[in-house]
Order: sequence, then structure tokens, then C-alpha cells
Amino acid sequence: MAVPKKKVSKSRRNNRRSHDRVMISNLAECANCGELLRPHHVCSSCGYYDGREVVDIVEVT
Repeated sequence: MAVPKKKVSKSRRNNRRSHDRVMISNLAECANCGELLRPHHVCSSCGYYDGREVVDIVEVT
């Protein structure tokens, strides 16, 4: 069984883990209402995509 010969320093360990972070996804602004949304997705607040209404959003009161 492989056993490390020396202790791995915090710097070396953290350099190895530098790419393991959670990435923040890019957000685009809805052209209709200004809400932040994921690119190439229908806006969840107004239902618009690419300048036209795709989904009819019903407001519950």
C-alpha cells in the first residue's frame, strides 16, 4: 500500500485543490424585464425568450 514519505504542505495541498472550487455561472439580463437569468433560458419572471413571449406566466394573488 502506498504511504506518503513526507507530510504534504498546506501550500502544495491547496495548489492541487485550486481548481476544485464551485464556479459561479454567467448571468444575463432579461431584455424585457431586466431580471438576471441563465443565458439561453426562458425568463422565469416574465416568460420571454429572444424578444418574444414563450411561456404565459400567471400571477397568483
